[in-house]
Amino acid sequence: MKKKTMGILLILTMTLLTAATGCGSQNGDSVNEETELTILAAASLTDVCEDLKSVYEAETENVTLTFSFGGSGALQAQIEEGAPADMFISAAQTQMDALLEQALMVSSSVTDLLENKVVLIVPQGNPAGIESFEDVLKADIIGIGEVSSVPVGQYSEEIFTDLGIWDQVRAKANFGSDVRTVLSWVESGEVDCGVVYATDAYTGEGIEIICEAPANTHQPVIYPAGIVAASQEQDAAASFLEFLQSDEAAEIFEKYGFTVL
Repeated sequence: MKKKTMGILLILTMTLLTAATGCGSQNGDSVNEETELTILAAASLTDVCEDLKSVYEAETENVTLTFSFGGSGALQAQIEEGAPADMFISAAQTQMDALLEQALMVSSSVTDLLENKVVLIVPQGNPAGIESFEDVLKADIIGIGEVSSVPVGQYSEEIFTDLGIWDQVRAKANFGSDVRTVLSWVESGEVDCGVVYATDAYTGEGIEIICEAPANTHQPVIYPAGIVAASQEQDAAASFLEFLQSDEAAEIFEKYGFTVL
């Protein structure tokens, strides 16, 4: 009987110790748990987002920002297909509106964050002698974003349609999967000119900016941002979105040539 009692006491003691250890482990995990936010962002945000990531992670404990950059249309398709994502920052309203219509974004979170400009660029030295958007027909090859999925391509179509030369431009166009592809073509001299955002042109090497797009030839270049409805980290995403609208973030955006809204 004595042995049986001692055995029961030993089991109870071990159970209590295990429970206590388990509780301690859970509390420790809770305190130190890392949150990773996946942010799908337009390719034109590549450089500025690296700066934003450094600042935000330094100021916010246990949060890691992972960015995936690409054409806004391609990123929209990823969200529609259920790819893991917590936030989306588009380079145009069209892609964000499409996701809102499908209830794939948290509608109350979506906000107009930034504005950009569309510019015409050429390789250093301007071998083709192009001086304006109307002048691009001097080029043998024109770099433009893919019209069906890349906002800068859609803006390019609007500009050249307004100028009455879209058919001729399209016949000479190389269509890129995102704005950074078009920039790289101009940098390497693979095309005679290209249409990109002003912020991308500022980061380019071996290029010249010819001019901004003529006034009223395209829709304003607005960057909306919001939280993906399927996100499992909506509170953390909301905190980062709030940071993006702060004065601190505004200084970083403006350093790269964006206009903060």
